[in-house]
Amino acid sequence: MIAAIPSPTTGVWQLGPLPLRAYALCILAGIVVAIWICGRRLEQRGYVDDDALTVAYWAVPFGIVGGRLYHVITTPQPYFGENGRPLDALKIWHGGLGIWGAVALGALGAWIGCRKNGIDFWDLADSAAPGVAVAQAMGRWGNYFNNELYGRHTDLPWGLKVYEWDNGEAVRNATGDPVLVPGGPFHPMFLYEAIWCLLIAFVVVALDRRVGLARGRSFALYVMLYPVGRIVFELMRSDPANHVLGLRVNVWVCIAVFLGGLALFVARGRRAQNTGGTRDDVSLSET
Repeated sequence: MIAAIPSPTTGVWQLGPLPLRAYALCILAGIVVAIWICGRRLEQRGYVDDDALTVAYWAVPFGIVGGRLYHVITTPQPYFGENGRPLDALKIWHGGLGIWGAVALGALGAWIGCRKNGIDFWDLADSAAPGVAVAQAMGRWGNYFNNELYGRHTDLPWGLKVYEWDNGEAVRNATGDPVLVPGGPFHPMFLYEAIWCLLIAFVVVALDRRVGLARGRSFALYVMLYPVGRIVFELMRSDPANHVLGLRVNVWVCIAVFLGGLALFVARGRRAQNTGGTRDDVSLSET
């Protein structure tokens, strides 16, 4: 027998009439931690920690909508393809939040919140960057509970057993045992990505403390680093996905995002040089 990590056989618990879904709980816990980290880092920049919550009222709803839109647009078949169920596009508790859509619309919501409350957007973005990475790491455990986000077969001792899944519960055979997805155990991609996100958060915080990154560069560094690991993980995945020129759509998006992050990192560095200083020398009113 090959040693392997078992997956949960249920992702939903009933609290009276209220269903508690592990996926949603992991996402919500990540949001809470991200806001707390952002608040602490905003305090270091001369704000009050409540400013993070004030902006979150805008950023979080935008981010959730953006994440779901990205998933539905890039994986439309389950909703609008043959035998698709359009209403399932609204069921985010079943999984399916694309990080790029979440970051893009979340950033738009954050920008609106900053403009309404007199907070510099780049201060907010830099403060939020490591917290967003930690939130992603926590959210990936929701994929674990949903028995999703796994790679190809592996004989490594941390291979993952994955069960057939139906609406938050493992499919069971006639004897009541959960039915394993054939071909396992698999690479636990959710775990790999969670570890990578924690490393990103550490690098962003450590480098910012060591060299005092110019305004906007902490966020740009996060935008650059995440797709580097995500490309590797996408190439290791075995689940069905839409392809363009032989590569998964997410790989192309990762390449574009990395280049965008690199351009932003360079541009914000040049701006700091032109203004003659680091982030502390740039006016707080800059947006």
